[in-house]
This record gives sequence, structure tokens and C-alpha cells, in this order.
Amino acid sequence: MALGAHLAAKAVKSVSVSHAWANDYDQSTCETYIKNIPGASNDSVFCEDVRTLKISKLGPVDGFAFGFPCNDFSQVGQKKGVNGTFGPLYTYGVDVLNKYSPKWFVAENVGGLSSSNEGSALLTILRDLSKAGKHGGYVLVPHLYKFETYGLPQARHRILIVGIRKDLNLEFKVPSPELYSHIDTSSKNALTNPRISESAANHEPTRQAPQVVERLKHIKPGENAFNANLPAELQLNVKGAKISQIYKRLHPDKPSYTVTGSGGGGTHVYHYEEPRALTNRERARLQTFPDDFVFEGTKESVRKQVGMAVPVRGAQVVFEALFKTLVGQSYPSVESNMKKYIDSALKDQTK
Repeated sequence: MALGAHLAAKAVKSVSVSHAWANDYDQSTCETYIKNIPGASNDSVFCEDVRTLKISKLGPVDGFAFGFPCNDFSQVGQKKGVNGTFGPLYTYGVDVLNKYSPKWFVAENVGGLSSSNEGSALLTILRDLSKAGKHGGYVLVPHLYKFETYGLPQARHRILIVGIRKDLNLEFKVPSPELYSHIDTSSKNALTNPRISESAANHEPTRQAPQVVERLKHIKPGENAFNANLPAELQLNVKGAKISQIYKRLHPDKPSYTVTGSGGGGTHVYHYEEPRALTNRERARLQTFPDDFVFEGTKESVRKQVGMAVPVRGAQVVFEALFKTLVGQSYPSVESNMKKYIDSALKDQTK
């Protein structure tokens, strides 16, 4: 999100962005942030659990971007929502808003947030965010962004909530995807244009077991382990739900399926042509990180960082629209596909 904001500021005239502080509890992630984000340092990146972080020491900011943990809102898992371990952590973002009242914020989470706790989780979060701060609250525009429609080479659907302080009397509008309809979003284009240097960082190949290689040879581009015509000895002995992304190979002419941050065998994203998993650098390409963005940590740590990130160009799209709103520049827009949620949250708030 930070890199997307910096790139958006360069694209929108009369806007500048400077890093103030950041927080994460994973050491390698903090090191990656410090290495790549302009202005970040050991003194300004607080690597600790947000539940013990002293918000009063962070310092005032004009804008605030945060992705609150999605574990309890994901479609995969126990779906505990705000009743889980990670679900309530959005409240620390609310604490920042209450303490510093920035002019704007951008919050990100998975699409499953809208159905978590039978829909009540999102309403609770929207109510809390809208009431935050010292200037009468925030005007919110939540939207489920389908990033493949915004020129990204990945079918990744995420909710981003943009909030602007009410006293500023500005109206954010969801940027129209039509602006990006000319972009080639195929996974082949993303992985080969330009070619990745063999010496690129985070480009180590994954060791594939012979059986995995043989299985992938029988899976055609776009197919997975459950809809491919596999010999009996290569079929997976799985009971219950059969996840469609297991050993799924990319289709060269289509966007990638969603890149994830963790998971066992069969979840690493698989090349459309070669019988192998993608390297972390290739996965980063699908997440629209530039090749000179170097991830720190072990191979598995890098995999997690890549998969859990907001796609850089996806964040840039939203921040460009936000920055244009702040400086009074117009841009093509569409109505939010989540208007009913904010209407409902505000209605409940007035009872």
C-alpha cells in the first residue's frame, strides 16, 4: 500500500507523500519495508504487536493506510469475524484515527469481510470508522475492487474503505475500471514482458518432487488437480471440499488466480508452460511489484509477504483517485458496489 501511495503521488500533480511511521509484527516484513519504502528507517518502523504498540508515540499524520488482519474474515477457515483473534484488530486503526484525526485513511481487507458474522462484522467496522476522529467523523466509501478489471494480471478481489474527514466536504468516488481496459492482464504478459533476469532477487526455484512434476505434466493450463484427466496414481486422495486452486496451472491468456501467502502442497501457483511452481519473483510480478523491490527473509517468509500484500498497482489506482479528490481534480468514476452497507451502517447509527 505504501509503495502504491508513493507512485500515485508522483502521478498526480501538486501531491506529495512522505513516510511518517509504519507498524508490523513480523521482523522480515519490517526489514522489507525499511529496504524499499522511501524515508523508512529502523527508527520509524515499529516492529511489534499492535496490541502492545503505544499509539501516542507514533506522531501526527495527514493520511493513514492500513490493512487489518484478514484471517478471521477469509472465506477459507473458521470465519470467526470480529469474534476471532485477529478480527478485533481493526480497532487499533480506529485508535489511530481517534488520536490523530488524519484528513483521510484507506483500510483494506478480503472480500469475505462483507459476509463475516452474517454481515454484521462489516457494519460494525463501518460504524466505528465513520464515528472516529475529532472533527465529526469520516465520510466512507467502501468498494469491492476486482483488480483484474483495473489492469492487474490477477483475479484478486478486495474491499478497500476510503474515508475522508467530514469537515473537508470532499466526496471520494470509486475510479472507473474503463481507464484500464486497454491493459494486457494475461499472466504470460506479466511474467515475460520484460523477461525476469536470472540474477533477480527472490527468484530461486522451488524444488519439485518427481511425482509433482509428473502430475503437473498431466494438468493443462487453467486446470487443477481435480478437473484434469490424471492417472489414478497421480490423483489426490482428498475427502470433502476440493479447492479449485490446488495444483492449478496458470492460463497464459488470462489473469492469474489469487496469489496467497501460505498453504501446503499445491498452493504455490503453477506455471502455464513449465511443470513447476512459480518463484517468489514471478509471484511478485503477479502482485505488480517492480523487480527492484527486494524482499527480505527466508523463502517461505517472502512467499507470505508477497501473498499477503495489497497489489502495488491496485493500491496506486485507489490512491490516485483519492489524491485527485483531495486537490479537486476530476476523474471517471462508478458508483460503489457496497453502497447498501454504508447506508445500513449510517441508518443503524442514527437509531
